[in-house]
Amino acid sequence: MRALYVSHPQVEIDPEIPVPLWPLSADGRARARAFAVSGVIPPAAMIFSSRERKALELAEILAEYAGTLVMADHLMGENDRSSTGFLPPALFEATADRFFAHPEESIDGWERAVDAQARIVETVTTAIACLSPETPAVFCGHGGVGTLLKCHIAGRAISRDEDQRRLAHRGGGNCFSFDLDPPRLGCDWTPMEVMRPGWFR
Repeated sequence: MRALYVSHPQVEIDPEIPVPLWPLSADGRARARAFAVSGVIPPAAMIFSSRERKALELAEILAEYAGTLVMADHLMGENDRSSTGFLPPALFEATADRFFAHPEESIDGWERAVDAQARIVETVTTAIACLSPETPAVFCGHGGVGTLLKCHIAGRAISRDEDQRRLAHRGGGNCFSFDLDPPRLGCDWTPMEVMRPGWFR
């Protein structure tokens, strides 16, 4: 496997603050630090990140232990949900179900799933193409676009059944390893605490 995608762990939810500015919670930071020292991230791995605060905080923790810098790109951001802003948990889950079930439609003004998928796939492909084959790439991002990326790599239809909340830790902080040439998954969504060193080979 050449690359690892990591979704940010738990965040501090504040309806008064725009979602992209939410920080990691104390539990999220603790999980990120434990993951950083677990040996899963190889030394000198290139760390790429969404520009959203929660993903950047995860990336900075991992980069500190890898001894590298963070390369941030807004195109790695979560699917654009600014049309609705913060939604109460039950309403968010129902809207997310519709987002995955109707990937070619804009749900309440959200970015379409097919467009978010094309964006994350292109961004990750471009990033990996800039690296030597000997350099592992670690992408710090979000559960929604991460699931869309995973579906593309695995050749699976876009579905909520592929989401990290259905397959791994419901609070985020999950990973999958992958290659792009040829496209293949090394593992499906896996909690940080379960992921083991040796995925890069």
